[in-house]
Amino acid sequence: MVKYDVRDLSLAAEGRKRIEWADQDMPVLRLVRERFAREKPLKGFRLAACLHITTETANLARTLQAGGAELALCASNPLSTQDDNAASLVKDFGIPVFAIKGENRATYYRHLNAALDTRPDVTMDDGADLVSLLHSKRKELAGHIVVSMEETTTGVIRLRAMEKAGILRFPVIAVNDAQCKHFFDNRYGTGQSTIDGVIRATDHLIAGRKVVVCGYGWCGKGVAMRARGMGANTIVTEVNPVRAIEAAMDGFSVLPMAEAAKLGDIFITTTGNTSVIRLEHFRVMKDHALVCNSGHFNVELDLVALEKAARKIRRHVREFVDEFTLPSGRRILVAGEGRLINLVAAHGHPASVMDMSFAVQALTTEWALQNRRQLGKKVHEVPGAVDEWVAALKLKSMGIKIDRLTPLQRRYLASHDMGT
Repeated sequence: MVKYDVRDLSLAAEGRKRIEWADQDMPVLRLVRERFAREKPLKGFRLAACLHITTETANLARTLQAGGAELALCASNPLSTQDDNAASLVKDFGIPVFAIKGENRATYYRHLNAALDTRPDVTMDDGADLVSLLHSKRKELAGHIVVSMEETTTGVIRLRAMEKAGILRFPVIAVNDAQCKHFFDNRYGTGQSTIDGVIRATDHLIAGRKVVVCGYGWCGKGVAMRARGMGANTIVTEVNPVRAIEAAMDGFSVLPMAEAAKLGDIFITTTGNTSVIRLEHFRVMKDHALVCNSGHFNVELDLVALEKAARKIRRHVREFVDEFTLPSGRRILVAGEGRLINLVAAHGHPASVMDMSFAVQALTTEWALQNRRQLGKKVHEVPGAVDEWVAALKLKSMGIKIDRLTPLQRRYLASHDMGT
């Protein structure tokens, strides 16, 4: 048996059923896995992946394993692991997994270090925690890394800051910025799964409530769209003037957080930044206002300040909801401990959208290893050919046909002298 640290291997049978269920809705990744199994493009490389341990991630792991990679997995969030899937990956597929839902901070970092102890050539991150460790406490391993993959907005922000500071020690591919990732995963996946998480955590009716979405990037767009679709009066807060105009022209109310805080019933942060909802906002919220986060880290909500200001210790009122009572008597509800609500209280993105994201992830890993000697120590974009291949196969799987450019149209687009 491989090394592992999961909650309970007896959960494996249920996990395998769920992994196979998701696989039915991931036809593009399945095609990649079938080719990888024949060609073994990742053979000879060790890979450590810090990702949300879900059914969809399990199918990505199977694909990387089929490609010949020696793989170890750890969780990218203490509350996002699906314990039955972790058990199945160990027991049924022989993949080392270090992840337990609800693990504390010490265990979380012990698991990250366990994945790095395999001395990987390639890392995959969802939030850049492995890369951060490789640049701080595990520097002795950084020189061994051929390339790293990053699949979330927050992680790309951190990595671009490292590149700008001149401290990035190996090439990184911004998988998050691929069109087949952020256009669909961030917008439709996050949009649906976030609202799903809120409903599962609270049993609230969304229709008629005032929902405040903080941030109007791709994730915020998706959440705002889905909230409005379920009948919410949706308000957007932004710091970027271009995105604020876009939200306004999309038909949403746009307000500063100080004003929105007085109006909202449900608050959802999606910014990738810190201290988006602060104590001055909590103090003016309605009684029983609900706050939650769908950005990668829980720092978007200043929960430390809220807990200090509360006149009573937190009260656990539902499985995923804690209540804080302020000196004014108003009660603030925090869902999912401020962590990713769509993974804490629900099952994350639907498999059909992760099909595209993880197909891009697998193919970009193959491309990066093939081109590793040409990659500088900076953040690189995903090749356009990978996006187009994944999109074409996804369309085919959906039974959708599209037009192709005629020879005349190709010549026209390539010319500079064919005007009016």
